[in-house]
Amino acid sequence: MSITSLAELVPVLQVAVGPAILISGLGLLLLSMTNRFSRAVDRSRILSRELREMPPEDRGRILSQIRILLRRAMLIQQGIILASASLLMAAILIIALFFIALFRLNAAWLIIALFIACLIFLIGSLVAFIRDVNHSLEALKLELGEENASDSPS
Repeated sequence: MSITSLAELVPVLQVAVGPAILISGLGLLLLSMTNRFSRAVDRSRILSRELREMPPEDRGRILSQIRILLRRAMLIQQGIILASASLLMAAILIIALFFIALFRLNAAWLIIALFIACLIFLIGSLVAFIRDVNHSLEALKLELGEENASDSPS
Protein backbone atom coordinates (compact mmCIF):
# COMPACT_ATOMS: atom_id res chain seq x y z
CA MET A 1 0.00 0.00 0.00
CA SER A 2 1.55 3.26 -1.10
CA ILE A 3 0.84 6.47 -2.95
CA THR A 4 -0.14 5.44 -6.46
CA SER A 5 -1.02 8.71 -8.16
CA LEU A 6 -0.24 12.38 -8.25
CA ALA A 7 -3.74 13.09 -6.93
CA GLU A 8 -2.82 11.27 -3.72
CA LEU A 9 0.48 13.17 -3.45
CA VAL A 10 -0.97 16.70 -3.76
CA PRO A 11 -2.60 16.77 -0.29
CA VAL A 12 0.69 15.65 1.27
CA LEU A 13 2.53 18.44 -0.53
CA GLN A 14 -0.07 20.94 0.66
CA VAL A 15 0.38 19.84 4.27
CA ALA A 16 4.18 20.00 3.92
CA VAL A 17 4.09 23.66 2.83
CA GLY A 18 3.58 24.94 6.40
CA PRO A 19 6.71 23.35 7.85
CA ALA A 20 8.66 24.37 4.72
CA ILE A 21 7.70 28.01 5.31
CA LEU A 22 8.72 27.60 8.96
CA ILE A 23 12.13 26.37 7.78
CA SER A 24 12.54 29.53 5.70
CA GLY A 25 11.68 31.76 8.66
CA LEU A 26 14.02 29.81 10.93
CA GLY A 27 16.80 30.32 8.41
CA LEU A 28 16.34 34.08 8.65
CA LEU A 29 16.26 33.91 12.44
CA LEU A 30 19.49 31.90 12.44
CA LEU A 31 21.10 34.41 10.10
CA SER A 32 20.19 37.24 12.46
CA MET A 33 21.43 35.33 15.49
CA THR A 34 24.75 34.36 13.93
CA ASN A 35 25.31 38.01 12.97
CA ARG A 36 24.61 39.09 16.55
CA PHE A 37 26.91 36.35 17.84
CA SER A 38 29.73 37.50 15.54
CA ARG A 39 29.32 41.10 16.65
CA ALA A 40 29.43 40.14 20.34
CA VAL A 41 32.57 38.06 19.83
CA ASP A 42 34.28 40.75 17.74
CA ARG A 43 33.42 43.45 20.26
CA SER A 44 34.74 41.34 23.14
CA ARG A 45 38.02 40.83 21.29
CA ILE A 46 38.38 44.58 20.78
CA LEU A 47 37.63 45.26 24.44
CA SER A 48 40.12 42.58 25.53
CA ARG A 49 42.85 44.33 23.53
CA GLU A 50 41.88 47.68 25.07
CA LEU A 51 41.91 46.09 28.52
CA ARG A 52 45.53 44.97 28.18
CA GLU A 53 46.58 48.54 27.32
CA MET A 54 44.66 50.26 30.15
CA PRO A 55 45.92 51.16 33.59
CA PRO A 56 44.44 48.88 36.30
CA GLU A 57 42.24 51.61 37.80
CA ASP A 58 40.32 52.09 34.52
CA ARG A 59 39.58 48.41 33.86
CA GLY A 60 36.28 48.10 35.76
CA ARG A 61 34.01 49.43 33.03
CA ILE A 62 35.70 47.34 30.32
CA LEU A 63 35.54 44.19 32.46
CA SER A 64 31.82 44.80 33.04
CA GLN A 65 31.26 45.15 29.31
CA ILE A 66 33.21 41.96 28.59
CA ARG A 67 31.12 40.07 31.17
CA ILE A 68 27.92 41.31 29.51
CA LEU A 69 29.25 40.31 26.09
CA LEU A 70 30.07 36.85 27.40
CA ARG A 71 26.53 36.45 28.77
CA ARG A 72 25.16 37.71 25.45
CA ALA A 73 27.30 35.27 23.45
CA MET A 74 26.11 32.40 25.65
CA LEU A 75 22.46 33.44 25.23
CA ILE A 76 22.86 33.76 21.48
CA GLN A 77 24.54 30.34 21.41
CA GLN A 78 21.52 28.88 23.23
CA GLY A 79 19.21 30.61 20.76
CA ILE A 80 21.15 29.26 17.79
CA ILE A 81 21.10 25.72 19.19
CA LEU A 82 17.35 25.89 19.89
CA ALA A 83 16.56 27.43 16.49
CA SER A 84 18.66 24.72 14.82
CA ALA A 85 16.78 22.05 16.78
CA SER A 86 13.51 23.62 15.68
CA LEU A 87 14.68 23.58 12.08
CA LEU A 88 15.69 19.94 12.45
CA MET A 89 12.26 19.06 13.85
CA ALA A 90 10.56 20.84 10.92
CA ALA A 91 12.69 18.91 8.41
CA ILE A 92 11.96 15.60 10.17
CA LEU A 93 8.27 16.56 10.20
CA ILE A 94 8.25 16.98 6.42
CA ILE A 95 10.00 13.65 5.92
CA ALA A 96 7.58 11.98 8.35
CA LEU A 97 4.60 13.41 6.46
CA PHE A 98 5.79 11.79 3.26
CA PHE A 99 6.59 8.43 4.87
CA ILE A 100 3.25 8.35 6.66
CA ALA A 101 1.47 9.05 3.37
CA LEU A 102 3.67 6.66 1.40
CA PHE A 103 3.05 3.72 3.73
CA ARG A 104 -0.46 4.83 4.72
CA LEU A 105 0.37 4.79 8.40
CA ASN A 106 -1.92 6.04 11.12
CA ALA A 107 0.59 8.20 12.99
CA ALA A 108 -1.08 11.55 13.57
CA TRP A 109 0.46 11.51 17.06
CA LEU A 110 3.92 11.59 15.47
CA ILE A 111 3.08 14.63 13.32
CA ILE A 112 1.59 16.42 16.32
CA ALA A 113 4.59 15.58 18.53
CA LEU A 114 7.11 16.76 15.92
CA PHE A 115 5.23 20.00 15.31
CA ILE A 116 4.91 20.72 19.03
CA ALA A 117 8.63 20.00 19.54
CA CYS A 118 9.45 22.32 16.64
CA LEU A 119 7.43 25.14 18.20
CA ILE A 120 8.80 24.57 21.71
CA PHE A 121 12.36 24.85 20.39
CA LEU A 122 11.35 27.97 18.44
CA ILE A 123 9.86 29.56 21.57
CA GLY A 124 13.02 28.77 23.55
CA SER A 125 15.12 30.31 20.81
CA LEU A 126 13.03 33.48 20.78
CA VAL A 127 13.23 33.77 24.58
CA ALA A 128 17.04 33.58 24.36
CA PHE A 129 16.94 36.19 21.58
CA ILE A 130 14.84 38.56 23.70
CA ARG A 131 17.17 38.10 26.68
CA ASP A 132 20.13 38.91 24.42
CA VAL A 133 18.46 42.13 23.30
CA ASN A 134 17.92 43.09 26.94
CA HIS A 135 21.59 42.41 27.74
CA SER A 136 22.55 44.47 24.72
CA LEU A 137 20.62 47.42 26.14
CA GLU A 138 22.33 46.88 29.50
CA ALA A 139 25.72 47.04 27.75
CA LEU A 140 24.72 50.23 25.94
CA LYS A 141 23.72 51.88 29.21
CA LEU A 142 27.06 50.86 30.70
CA GLU A 143 28.91 52.20 27.66
CA LEU A 144 27.12 55.52 27.98
CA GLY A 145 27.74 55.62 31.72
CA GLU A 146 24.05 55.58 32.51
CA GLU A 147 23.76 52.85 35.13
CA ASN A 148 20.61 54.60 36.36
CA ALA A 149 19.20 55.26 32.88
CA SER A 150 15.99 53.49 33.85
CA ASP A 151 15.32 56.38 36.26
CA SER A 152 15.75 59.05 33.58
CA PRO A 153 12.81 60.20 31.45
CA SER A 154 12.42 58.69 27.98
